[in-house]
Amino acid sequence: MNTENTFCHKIDEAIAQFATKGRLTEKSPYGNGHINDTFLLTYELQEGGCRRYILQRMNHTIFKKPEQLMENVVHVTEYLRRILLAQGGDPERETLNVIKTRDGGNYYIDSAHNYWRMFLFIEQTLCLEQVESPKDFYDSGYAFGNFQKMLADYPAETLHETIPNFHNTPSRFQDFRRAVESDPLKRASLAEEEIAFALSREKDTAALTSLLHEGKLPLRVTHNDTKLNNILFDKDTKKALCVIDLDTVMPGLSHYDFGDSIRFGASTGAEDEKDLDRVELDLGLFEAFTRGYLEGCAGSLTQTEIRLLPMGAKLMTYECGIRFLADFLEGDVYFKIHRENHNLDRARTQFKLVADMEKKWKDMESIVDKYKSM
Repeated sequence: MNTENTFCHKIDEAIAQFATKGRLTEKSPYGNGHINDTFLLTYELQEGGCRRYILQRMNHTIFKKPEQLMENVVHVTEYLRRILLAQGGDPERETLNVIKTRDGGNYYIDSAHNYWRMFLFIEQTLCLEQVESPKDFYDSGYAFGNFQKMLADYPAETLHETIPNFHNTPSRFQDFRRAVESDPLKRASLAEEEIAFALSREKDTAALTSLLHEGKLPLRVTHNDTKLNNILFDKDTKKALCVIDLDTVMPGLSHYDFGDSIRFGASTGAEDEKDLDRVELDLGLFEAFTRGYLEGCAGSLTQTEIRLLPMGAKLMTYECGIRFLADFLEGDVYFKIHRENHNLDRARTQFKLVADMEKKWKDMESIVDKYKSM
């Protein structure tokens, strides 16, 4: 059997199930995502012009309960749509719009048990893969802060946890400790310094989750993958327009979104940089994002949340580091690698960034304090 032809047949089977408008004239692979299979569909409208849609085959190996994932996405985007309409915004450009199946469903399961979904394509936008200027980072901060503000009253506890314990740092630490203790490939001797670094900071792991359990931090709707390329920018104005990729939207802490953005965007080195002298926290970028994020939040965070934003940056970076290191010890079974010791290199960059944050802690706190009243 020709696998490619079979897959193409499933695409056509899926396309036929969605309530699109017009006549399909073109379909092609789209984007560079590594999790879902994404396609751009173009339809010619009877009244003239065209309309485009994004079709995705969801990865139900990573997201084991796609039904719950789509329930989260639909409920959150419909809520955002109502907020945007009340504010006089444009819900067809400022949030994702799920296209229903012809029988009113939010997704379609094909005859090979693949899960498919469709969104309206947002025209005249661009996506940035890396921070090109402090303004880019400020704009992304504002976008993620505004996302937090619009969802501030959403009952976060009603959302499903699409990946259990995704940003539960104490749980991630226990996973890491087990990897060290089992050391199945006898790699621990190659990472003694990194293991010692991680173990010495165990006391920090519950700094945020303990306050959540004590009721001192509120449960929020969080995006949990706040990289710059998960924001669409208007092609003409270059302003942040829409937060996308909502697969990991679930209950969490505001610090998860703030911290992961800083981890990824305010480092002077690549995530897998081998020359650690090139890796540090850029305080200028940290300030740009902090100002944008707190302006976007517009007073929706508590003072305790704001005060602990630096801890969010440190813990998300540390957590990512121990995940890379645990994966290295276990044989690189989760994160794809492209060279020998790739995950060890990734862990080292995260730990170098954590160490630099610790050196610049007072500066980070001063920057957050500077913008806390926004």
